[in-house]
Amino acid sequence: MAARSYGQYCGVTTAVELIGERWALLIVRDLLVGPRRYTDLKQGLPRIPTNILSSRLKELQESGVVRRAPLHGSGLVYELTPYGRALEPIVLALGRWGFQAMGDPGEGDIVTPDSLTMALRTAFRADDAQDLDVELHLGDVALRVVVRDGVLSVAQLAPPAPPVGGALPPGEPEAVLVAGPGIRRLIGGEVTPAEAIAQDLVAVVRGEKRILDAFAQTFHIDPLAA
Repeated sequence: MAARSYGQYCGVTTAVELIGERWALLIVRDLLVGPRRYTDLKQGLPRIPTNILSSRLKELQESGVVRRAPLHGSGLVYELTPYGRALEPIVLALGRWGFQAMGDPGEGDIVTPDSLTMALRTAFRADDAQDLDVELHLGDVALRVVVRDGVLSVAQLAPPAPPVGGALPPGEPEAVLVAGPGIRRLIGGEVTPAEAIAQDLVAVVRGEKRILDAFAQTFHIDPLAA
């Protein structure tokens, strides 16, 4: 880490030295969803070179942000330490800040289950949250999103993964939503739920359309003041 020192005695400087290298913060983002094997991380970050992924994981371990842990007695996973998990509100705040400049996706830009999960956590407003149980499809990604009493749980449906935030209720969700990248406009308040449906940004393929009103109230990011 000393080789990348900025030579300044400052907390921001130290933070950048620890997690400011290319790809490091995205590794942290995915590990905030849950522990991941090396192959899981590589699949979730398909453009990262394998040597860079190995280097970043080693650096994050050396800095106390990440550790390796047994996986059900067979194999190892990478997980955040308590020190690493303390980055969660920072990562969510960065996501809200970056949301303002996202625009439309570029050619080849992808959405992964972990990135969509973190996007929902970024936009989640516990104080405004409505009880929900929906299945959300965005491209090849499918999540089950449940909100009960202001608590958010998200489960990756394909491939299956443990829910984040608590156990999911039994049975089928009350609605199925299919969306494209334009759902960003609904979350950002650029369009109303009715407009999002009319413009084919989101489709309610099962359940009542009013569920989208509850979704928009629960997940929204207000524009930042200039």
